[in-house]
This record gives sequence, structure tokens and C-alpha cells, in this order.
Amino acid sequence: MRRVLRAPLTLLLVALAAFPAAAAPAGHTATRVARDVRAHEEARARVEELRESDAPPGEVRDAERHRRDVRSRLWDLLWAVEHALADPVAVDPAGRAGHCPFGPRSTPAQVQAPAPSPGEGTSWTVPTTGYRLTAGYAERGRRWKHRHTGQDFAVGSGTPVRAVGPGTVRVTTCGDGFGNQVLVRHRDGYFTQYAHLSRIDVRKGQKVRAGQLLGLSGATGNVTGPHLHFEVRITPYIGSAVPPLPWLARKGVHPEQ
Repeated sequence: MRRVLRAPLTLLLVALAAFPAAAAPAGHTATRVARDVRAHEEARARVEELRESDAPPGEVRDAERHRRDVRSRLWDLLWAVEHALADPVAVDPAGRAGHCPFGPRSTPAQVQAPAPSPGEGTSWTVPTTGYRLTAGYAERGRRWKHRHTGQDFAVGSGTPVRAVGPGTVRVTTCGDGFGNQVLVRHRDGYFTQYAHLSRIDVRKGQKVRAGQLLGLSGATGNVTGPHLHFEVRITPYIGSAVPPLPWLARKGVHPEQ
């Protein structure tokens, strides 16, 4: 899914805003991205509807194949744009070039640790504690060029930030408006992003359990104060975000307002 699309260079070099949670493709590309995000979520809802109604397996497989095709198209488009712009998530997902502040837990031995046992750490949870919900999804404000693409959890610097569910660390990088960030891919194919960290305690490729420490909150990147920016994406890339609180609610997690 990483092939570069055969599109005019002007399409690939659409500027991404430098703001921490509202950077998104603009113009014609933004229209295509928004269309594919909607199509993916409609396809995901259709798959869930078919499964709940005990539809024939072939019908479920066809619907799931359609959902994956939409995601693949969206993934290719966003990867091409972000790679052309040298976004660290696309070009430096392990954080080696950005000299990111990795903590003592992010050791090579831990990266090679065995996967969790079946049933261990599978209950979904909130990404941090002692928080206050501040900027929400799609909120407008002077700090964002477009609408806010995640949910902010106001916490003090150094507060533990944890994986909301089991998955595999896809990105541990730094150097853009999101500051030090971690992205985890979950078993349903979605990604969760944890941004503005003061320290990263995992490495790319590491399997994590629900509630496992990913790092510590901070104020890195383009921020006005310490907080956790939490985002849910269809792909690892900016532009594919979906409302995070409804997504968590489907996992049985309801952050307190």
C-alpha cells in the first residue's frame, strides 16, 4: 500500500498545515480524502450490520473487501502526499532521524518481547488519567487552520500515557507540529495517535497491551500548554481521522467529561 500514485506533482505537493491537530490536505485532494473517509466509515458500518444480522459469510466477505479497498486507496493517496512533504510519520516512523527522547522502557529487548497471552490486556481503556477533556473533534479555533482532528486530554507534564487497546506500535517519531508522538495499529485496522509527549517509552514494531505505558505527556510540538492529543485514524497519516469518542464508545470506553 506504499506505492506512489501516478498523479501530477502539483497534486502530491499540496501543503499540509503546520498546526498540531488540524493539518490536512487542501483543495481537490482534501475533497478526495473526505470522500474516502466517509466511504470507509459507511463500509465499516455495513460490515458490522451484516455481522449482527448473521448475513451469509460471502456477503460479509464482500463488504469487508470493499472496506479494505477504500482504505487502501486512502492510504496510498495520503502516503504519497506526506512522503513528498517529508512528514516524519511517512519518512521516519522509527524516529531515528529526529533524535526523539526515548525512555528507559524502549529498549531493544522489550521490542522483541513475546506477544501478550490470549485475554491479557484486552480490555479497552482511556489513554490517561486525572484529565479534563478540552478541545474536541471538529472543534474550530485559532490554533488550527482547519477543524480539530482529535480529542485533547488536559493533563500535567509527565502524566503516564497508555495504549487504549491491544495492538502494535507503528510509529514513534518527532519533529512536526505533533511533537513526540506514538501511533498504535489495532486489530480492527484503525490507528490511535498519542501526541505532544515529553518522552516515548515504546519502539516501532513493539506489541502492546491495553493500558500499557507508551510515554509521558508533555508540551512538544505546536502547543500552548501540556496536554495529550488523542486521535483515531483509518491510516497512519494526517487526513484520515474519525471522531475518537464514538470510536472509543464502540469499545466500551466512555471518557468522563
